[in-house]
Order: sequence, then structure tokens, then C-alpha cells
Amino acid sequence: MKRRDFSAQLGLSALGLSTLGLPGIAVAQGGPVEGKQYLKLSQALPTTPGKIDVVEFFWYGCPHCYAFDPTLEAWVKQLPADVAFRRVHVGFRANIKSHQKLFYALEAMGKEAEVHSAVFASFQRDMPESDKDVIALAARLGLDVAKFTAAYNSFGVQTKCAQASKLSEDFRIDGVPALGIAGRYLTSPSIAGTRGAGEQVNGQQAVAVADFLIKLARNKG
Repeated sequence: MKRRDFSAQLGLSALGLSTLGLPGIAVAQGGPVEGKQYLKLSQALPTTPGKIDVVEFFWYGCPHCYAFDPTLEAWVKQLPADVAFRRVHVGFRANIKSHQKLFYALEAMGKEAEVHSAVFASFQRDMPESDKDVIALAARLGLDVAKFTAAYNSFGVQTKCAQASKLSEDFRIDGVPALGIAGRYLTSPSIAGTRGAGEQVNGQQAVAVADFLIKLARNKG
């Protein structure tokens, strides 16, 4: 899902990533091609020492993220030990910022992994539109509402949200789901996929391109 579907579209030329708007292209024979199946940042971002960082940028309310999630989950379980995976929830507009706060509040409570699938499924049925709605969802999930509310409104969660938004800007994220690799590469189902192919096929192509980029980052050291 593109940023323009959340709010007014940012000019891609200003972001320096005009290829983000291209439709999915099948992985070329001989390997993925820069500018087609993946993009390379002009300047590499800081990463975890000794690890190859993989970041999924997503939004709980994005149907494409929801469709991609089972493929991603299976892929993450098979990642080698030198790869560090994490999710980053985007915050493209005001109500999505409340969803972003939900993610980081759950993470602060150590509950995100436990309720991840349930939250995702709930958003596809009935998306929260306010802080009150988010807190009501936490109650339906069986969480301690007082503890959740404290985490949701905490300075720590506010800081995490600001860091997530900054990383999204640094990676020039214009749509989700997207995968940032090693602080220097970006791919996604829409970039790596095939025109007209289904969500599952494009998701599989995205993780295949991510595997290629992980190896590329490892070989470059």
C-alpha cells in the first residue's frame, strides 16, 4: 500500500526514488537487478555491529501487509544467525500514529509477538480510529488495560515512534510492506513481484530478493 493511500502523496522525485512507483517486475534470470527488483540507498544507514539488519516496514491496517505476513513469518524462522530481523510500524498520518503507538506499547510490554496475529486480523475487520478504540482493543486482547495505557502514553513509546518514523524517512519508505536490508537496500512485494501475480507469489519473490540482498551484504562485509 502506497503512502498516497494514507495521506497526500509525497513527490517521489524529491525522495530520489522514482523507481518506487514502478509495477512489480519478475526477478531477472541471473539474479535480481538494482533499480528493478531492489533499490540501493545513496548513503548506507547505521546497522547493528556484527549483524545484517532486516527491517520490515508495515502497518497493522494494510491488507497487503496482512497478506504478506504468513510468507514473512515462515521466512524469518529460517534466517541465519548473523541476520537480525525486526518490524517497524510506520506512522504516515494521525490515526496511523495511534496504531504505531499500539505496536510499540505492545513491544514495551513484551506482548507484541504473542498478540501479533490477533491484532493484524482484528484490524482487517474493524480498524481503530482513536486512542479510545486502541485501548478498547487492548482490553479485548485480554491485556492489563492500566499497564497498557501507561505504556501507550509513555515517553519510551513516544521515542520509539519517533525513531521508527525517522528510519522510515531515511529508507525513503513510500509504501508498505517493504524490507530494508543491511541499511542500504530496499525491496518489497510490489517492487520484486510480477505484474498481475497474486499477493502470495509476489511475497515469495520479495523474500527471494531479500535472500539475495542478505548474501550481497554478507559478501561485501
